[in-house]
Amino acid sequence: MFMIRSLFFTLILFVFAFSSKAQNKDTILLMNGNTVVEKVTDTLIGAVTIVNPANTLEKLHYEYDEIYCVKYAAGFTDYYYSQDTMKGNYFTRDEMLYYIYGERDARKGFKAPGSMIGAGILGLATGGLGIFFAPVFPYGYMALSGITKVKIKHKTISNPNYIDQDAYILGYERVSRSRRRIKALIGGTIGLAAGYGLYFGLLKQNLPETLKLRF
Repeated sequence: MFMIRSLFFTLILFVFAFSSKAQNKDTILLMNGNTVVEKVTDTLIGAVTIVNPANTLEKLHYEYDEIYCVKYAAGFTDYYYSQDTMKGNYFTRDEMLYYIYGERDARKGFKAPGSMIGAGILGLATGGLGIFFAPVFPYGYMALSGITKVKIKHKTISNPNYIDQDAYILGYERVSRSRRRIKALIGGTIGLAAGYGLYFGLLKQNLPETLKLRF
């Protein structure tokens, strides 16, 4: 019985110590929407410094321009973002926060499989015909994918009230369009490689002369 009580008491102390350590950590909200939870060790020389959690012998530095704010465990907040049109910061502080939330939600929830598949099919089809200008088609698709309207799915929104904010929508669209272009680039490149491989390995000698456009 004494041993059980000792183990239980030790477990309580461990949980309490772990909880206290976690509560002493600060929260850094970055401009790209990512959050870093770690104790801030320094805020001088234009950067906020923390100990690298993956290697305690190293330090990580976040420049002021990368940071929206730092919420300290002591209960106060330091804001590094401010509206300044001279720097290109056109949003108010509240608007920028919504913009960051939009970026974060899009990064987590927007997948863009259609862009990858569409560009891949174009690359495969044009490459498979041996068209010399085949890359124009999938990469043109990539350019267009960054222009077309983004449909925001409600299941990807962390808070339904955010959708009423224009800044949130702009942040969501920026990341979504960027993700579309990246997926289209990947899909188009894979499709082109497969298409050219198919053409030179199999189809070149078998295609009718009228279809050899040609490479």
